[in-house]
Amino acid sequence: MYHILTSALTTPYSQGVSKLLHTVEHEVLSALLLILIDEHQTRQNADLRGEELASLVDTMGLEVRHSEFIPLRGETSATLIGSGKVAEIKELLEELEADVVIFDRPISPRVQRNLEEIFQSAVIDRDEVILQIFADRAQTKEAMLQVELARLQYSLPRLVRKWTNLSQQRGGVRGSRGEGETQLELDRRQIQNRIALLKKQLENVVQQREVQRSSRLKSPNPIGAIVGYTNSGKSTLLNTLTQAGVLAEDKLFATLDPTTRLFKLPGGEEVLLSDTVGFVSDLPHHLVDAFKSTLEEARYADFLIIVCDASHPDMIATYTTTVQVLEDLGVTDKPAIVVANKIDKVEDFFPLSRLKNLYQPVLETSLKTGQGLEELVGAITETIHALNPALSYKFPNDRHDLVAYLHRSGQVEDISYTEEGIIVKARLAERFASSLNSYRV
Repeated sequence: MYHILTSALTTPYSQGVSKLLHTVEHEVLSALLLILIDEHQTRQNADLRGEELASLVDTMGLEVRHSEFIPLRGETSATLIGSGKVAEIKELLEELEADVVIFDRPISPRVQRNLEEIFQSAVIDRDEVILQIFADRAQTKEAMLQVELARLQYSLPRLVRKWTNLSQQRGGVRGSRGEGETQLELDRRQIQNRIALLKKQLENVVQQREVQRSSRLKSPNPIGAIVGYTNSGKSTLLNTLTQAGVLAEDKLFATLDPTTRLFKLPGGEEVLLSDTVGFVSDLPHHLVDAFKSTLEEARYADFLIIVCDASHPDMIATYTTTVQVLEDLGVTDKPAIVVANKIDKVEDFFPLSRLKNLYQPVLETSLKTGQGLEELVGAITETIHALNPALSYKFPNDRHDLVAYLHRSGQVEDISYTEEGIIVKARLAERFASSLNSYRV
C-alpha cells in the first residue's frame, strides 16, 4: 500500500472532505534523484546528502533508479537548474524509465509545475518525501491529525500541479489536469476549511497532552527525554531499559508518538524516560509546526539523553542537527548524556574522536550487544543525583505528615528519631523541596 500525498487534489470535493487522503495499490515506482551541489558545498557533503535522500526514498517505498549530482552555479527561477541541464535530465529520465524525479531540497510550486510539464512525469522534493513517510508511520489520532495538517499546508500552493497522483503514471495515464479556475477556488476553500478544523482538533489534543504532562510533573520521579537523529536507536534504548515494547525498526522515523515509561535504577531510584520523534536535517517547517507539541516533550524533561549513531557516515552533522533542534526548542540548558550508539558497527573512529572533542563525556554503547549499558545506567544515576542532591531535614516529633510528604515526593535515604526531632535524609526535586526549606539542617 502506498499512501498518495496529494491524491486529494484529484478528488472532487463534492464527494466529501473525508476523501482528502486515500490509498491505492500498485507496483513499486522508481525514482531519479537529483542532488544539487551549490558553491559552498563539498562533493563529500553532497554524497552524504544523496545517501540520506536515497534512504528516505527507500523508506517511502520507491526504488531508487539513479542519483544525479548537479553543480548549481545559479538558480533559474522557472526551472531551478537551467534549460541545458533540464534537457539532459529529461533524456536521462526517459532512458532510465523512471516514474518520478525527486530533488534533494525544497522546490517552489512554480518550478515543480514547470518541470512536470517538461518531463511529463511527477516531480517532488525532499519535503514531500518526508511528509509521505510521516503519513505512513502515523498511528495515533494525534499523529494522524498532525500529519494531515502538514500535508494540506504543503499541498495548498500546489493545487494546480499537473501530476498530483503518482499512481497515474502506470497504465498509460500520464497526468491529470485541473478542472478550471472555479473548481480550483472551490478546492482551495475546502482545504483551508479543513486546515482550520484540524487546527481546532489539534488544540484539543494538545490540551490533553498538557494534562498528561502536568500529571507527570507532579510525579516525584525525574523525567529524562531520549532525543537524537532519526534511526539512531532511541526506541531500542527505551525498550532495553524499560521493556517498553515500543516499535524499534531499522528505518527512518519509526517512532512518531512519544512514549513514557518508568525505569528503576539499581540503587532503587525511579526515573521516567520518554522516547521522542527523531530529528533530521532541514525538517519541513510544516512538520515542525504540526509536531510542535510532540517535540516539546524535551522541554518538560529534567535531563536529556542524546543518542547518536556512531556508524553514521556523517555523525557530527547528525549531532549538530540534534543540538540545533534542541536550541530551537530552548532546552540546551538541561543536563545531557551523550551516547554514541551502534559502536559495534563503526569502521572509522575519527568522527567519534571529533564528537568527544565537542562534548565530554561521550558514552560508547551498543544496545545490540549490551556494550556500555552499565556505564549509561551509571551516568543516569549520577545525573539525577546531581539534579536532586541528598538533603537533610529536621522535623518536630509530631510532624509525621512531613515525613510522609518526603516519602511521596522523593526518595528517603535515611531516617532517625531523636529527642530533638525526626532527622531525615532524602532526595527530591526542587519543585517539591522548596516548601521544606525552613526545616533544612
